[in-house]
Amino acid sequence: MRLIALIATLAILAAGPAAAQSWKEYEYPQYAFAVSFPAEPTVETKMYQTADGTSAEARVYSVMQPNAVFTMTVVDLSAVQTDEKAVIDHAIQTLSQAGDIKLDIPHRISAVYGRQLSIAGRDGSHSSIAVFYHQKRLYQIQGMALASGEDGTADAIRFQQSLIFTRNAANRGPLEPVFQVLGRAFFGRE
Repeated sequence: MRLIALIATLAILAAGPAAAQSWKEYEYPQYAFAVSFPAEPTVETKMYQTADGTSAEARVYSVMQPNAVFTMTVVDLSAVQTDEKAVIDHAIQTLSQAGDIKLDIPHRISAVYGRQLSIAGRDGSHSSIAVFYHQKRLYQIQGMALASGEDGTADAIRFQQSLIFTRNAANRGPLEPVFQVLGRAFFGRE
């Protein structure tokens, strides 16, 4: 009898974390991406301040937990005259206002290129972020581990790494990597 009680207790304990970690992929075909959240995200429409001072409409998908906040933002920049570098640079500048950039490296998902960031917040939080400019939209994914409570860093990274672009997405031509290597080799730039 004790053996059965022990097995039942172990089964309940083993199922607890699995149930709490029920991540699910959510696909948004109208914006050509999919992302995994630990719960059903709330969806809001907000205004995003662009680099030139105008506002653009943004769709914000988010889940807040006691130890982390997961946010996916898609900003429609079709009415704004801009380029990839300006959009990405402005997003990085905006995101880093509340903390210090610890990592800023090139990043890509399939053939969509952008930047990956790690930002240490002045409040003790830590964010794992990726930003992309694709199809005249800014895609910004941020997993933030909050300073209070249980460490949410692993979930923040997991969230940021879950983004995928759909519909054979690409924001650069197939020879772009070759041109980048040649530019660095001969001119010291990209």
